[in-house]
Formats: sequence, C-alpha cells, structure tokens
Amino acid sequence: MPLPPPWPGEAVLLDGAKTFVRRTPARSKSAEPALYVHGLGGSAANWTDLADLLAHRFDGEAIDLPGFGHSAPARRYTIEALANRVIRWIEHSGRGAVHLVGNSMGGAVSVRVAGIRPDLVRTLTLISPAMPFLDPRRSAQGPVVPFALLPQAHRLVGWRMGMIPPDDMARMVLAACVGDVSRIPEQRRAEAREEIELRYTVPWYADAYVRTLRGLVTCFVRAYLPGAGSIWQIARRISAPTLVIGGDADKLVDIRVPYQVARAVPDSRLLTLGGVGHVAMLERPTVVARAVIGMLDELESTAAAAA
Repeated sequence: MPLPPPWPGEAVLLDGAKTFVRRTPARSKSAEPALYVHGLGGSAANWTDLADLLAHRFDGEAIDLPGFGHSAPARRYTIEALANRVIRWIEHSGRGAVHLVGNSMGGAVSVRVAGIRPDLVRTLTLISPAMPFLDPRRSAQGPVVPFALLPQAHRLVGWRMGMIPPDDMARMVLAACVGDVSRIPEQRRAEAREEIELRYTVPWYADAYVRTLRGLVTCFVRAYLPGAGSIWQIARRISAPTLVIGGDADKLVDIRVPYQVARAVPDSRLLTLGGVGHVAMLERPTVVARAVIGMLDELESTAAAAA
C-alpha cells in the first residue's frame, strides 16, 4: 500500500513573516485540533505518517518553524522566540486549544508553550524532547556546538554543506536520527533527500540552523540557573496531560532526558522504545500513534467516570 505524500500546505503571513503550514484533514467530525512542531533542521513534512494515523482523532496542522522548511527567516531564534511564533499561530488559526505534539527542539518549544500558555494546550506529546543535559558526549551534535558559537559560524556550516553531496548528507542525517534505517520506507528516504536538496537552495538555512542551535544551547545553560526562566521550572508548571516518548538508541538527545521530563511534568506518562532513535514518529509511527490514542482514551474514560 503506497504511503501518503507530504500533506499540502500554504504560506500564511503571520505578523509580517511568511509561515508555512501543512494540513492533514480530519476523518471524523469529532476530531479535535492538533499542532505538530518539528525539531532542529526538520520541517512540517516530518509528521506525514503520524498525522495520517491520527487523522480520525486530530484535525492536524504542522508548522515550519522560522528559517526551516518553507518558512521565512526570523530576527531571533531563541526557544522563547520560537515558542512565541507557535503561540501566535495557535491564536491566529482561531481553532482554540490544540493537542500539541513536538519532537526534539520542537519538544522544548512545546514545553514552553504548554507551561506559559496552558489555555492553548489540551494535551502535550513530547517525542525525544531536546531538554537540557550537561554531557555533550551523549549527543552526536556535541562536537559541533563549540563551532556554532564562533562568529560567522553560519559561513563555516554553509561551506561544509557545499562540500557534501545531497545523497551523502541525506544518509548522514538519517543515520544520526534513526535507530534502524531499514525501518524507513524508500519513499520516505527519497522525500528526505528532497528536503536536503531544499536546504541547499535556501540562502538563510545555515544561518537559521546555527542561530537556532545557539538558542538551544542558551536554553540549556539557563535551565540550570536560578529563576522562573528555566525550562525545567516551566515544565513543572505544565497542567496539560502529557505523554513523553523516547528511544533508547537516540544519538542526539541523552536517553535519560525523557525520563527526567516525565518526572518534571506533573501529569505525565512515559514510553521508552527499544532500538528506536531520535525521530520515533518517522521510525515507528504506528506505535507512537497507538500511544497517543491510548492517552486520549484514558482521559476520556476518566472524564466519563467522573461524570
């Protein structure tokens, strides 16, 4: 059975900036609004399979964060700025509170959204959230961080990208993000290559990548300082029912982080997937969809019992 192609989308002018959003039409009248938020270097297309599997429960939208996919660049790429863009999109869409789903850096962005704007989030699902950890040896991106902090680092990244053919880059990205590449269908690998090719044509991609990575590092450092701005403090304020999913073969986020996130968020559930890497929604979309549906069913059952 052929897989669905990436869901169609459109560029919307949001506060003067072009923001690209893909939509997965709901298959049920009772479906509720959902928003998917990708990770560093990703795009809305990362959610194709999961959004399809959840279309009977979710009326899905997936946003390209500033500088990635088909969205325009931004002045600031901090986690706070990215969270503000997500908040503004939820408000702009006029659909009310959403089921918020984030992966990697998009998970950290979603934590901030849920923590500071609980009125906008029905449930929260975090897949390998890029929450703070202090051991760079536990991340394949650790060696890159010192270079990303250098002035004009985006030029170095752009030069390095130009030295690597798109086919090789696509293989490198998949190898870093996935526990078992054989689980990724050939169609999805071809689409991943197309996404890589798009990066080579976007003049601001290297700058967006480097500055977003810096923003993530700043968030990590700030998390261990006193004050309400710590992302861990914000996570403890989340009131939405939360599902945290991690893979024990994750090469990009310390595999202890999902457990730490589940401990921090008051109403949380934790699922660890054996042999799965950083993007479980690509590698094991059916399992992830079942976990999300399980949380929704649990909440409905609890509400019915209370009524």
